[in-house]
Amino acid sequence: MSQIDELHSRITRALDRISTGVEALGPAQPGAQGVAESEIATALEEERMANAQLEERVRQLHAQLENAPESAAAPEALAAQLAEQQEALAALDGELQRLRQANDMLMRSQAEMRAALEAGIGEPHLVNQAMLAELDSLRAARGVEEAEARALLAGLTPVLAAATNPEEL
Repeated sequence: MSQIDELHSRITRALDRISTGVEALGPAQPGAQGVAESEIATALEEERMANAQLEERVRQLHAQLENAPESAAAPEALAAQLAEQQEALAALDGELQRLRQANDMLMRSQAEMRAALEAGIGEPHLVNQAMLAELDSLRAARGVEEAEARALLAGLTPVLAAATNPEEL
């Protein structure tokens, strides 16, 4: 912003110097001075147009700065979205750990059952233990699916909101 103000003041000073130089030349004399004066007048007009464009740009930047407090909530909204996504990923990680534990228990139970069947011993408690381990594994797998869905929703909700409200970007 300070660069724009600096450029604006430099252009204004240059235009003042050009105006002073043109006035110092006095009335136009036929011949070579007429050509030089028309070149100076053209340069002056070009500088005035450039100055007007820069002033318009400065006005636009000032308008954007005035509207900036409305967009100051954007970092807070992003922080809230990030926290929500981190919570969803933490929940997903917890469900994955639960699934791993249930699968480990299921594999141990199946190994014990296999060893008992190879030895010719039919142990009913091993069958019950294996069934419980399988049920825990299925519940944990379902929990992982739910946590994945919540994590996906947490990630997609801000994107969908931005797509439906593009003026908020």
